[in-house]
Amino acid sequence: MKLTLYTDYSLRVLIYLATFNEGKLSNIKDIADSYKISKNHLMKVTYELGKMGYIETIRGRNGGIRLAKSMDEINIGQLVRKTEENIHLVECFDAKNNNCVITPACGLKKILAEALHAYMSVLDKYTLEDLVKDPFQLRMLFQTGEGE
Repeated sequence: MKLTLYTDYSLRVLIYLATFNEGKLSNIKDIADSYKISKNHLMKVTYELGKMGYIETIRGRNGGIRLAKSMDEINIGQLVRKTEENIHLVECFDAKNNNCVITPACGLKKILAEALHAYMSVLDKYTLEDLVKDPFQLRMLFQTGEGE
């Protein structure tokens, strides 16, 4: 299973903000520069993260963004569910658009559903706090760009 760039960037934004968890404001340009990714992509991601309540946006000259919740309140499984448009591993997972003729007799759907459930169960065990065990090292990597 491959996560969308939207989910990937959402996780990256939260990781970045979590490294400055003292409430320091960050901005989209700094995040984009740190990861070497598109500022335009991050604008949509941060807007949606704000609507979902994960980040707080402060407008104005001295504005910026920061986490709106503590790191231990941000569950990775929940975030993935909210940021993925769909988690249809195969066509038959989507009842509206399923045209597979073997669906009634195929055992694959049940096996893949079990696998997806296991995948999401693992993500549900972790929070943003688990992803940011060493904020100092992450900040250093953001500054040097040597994390790749």
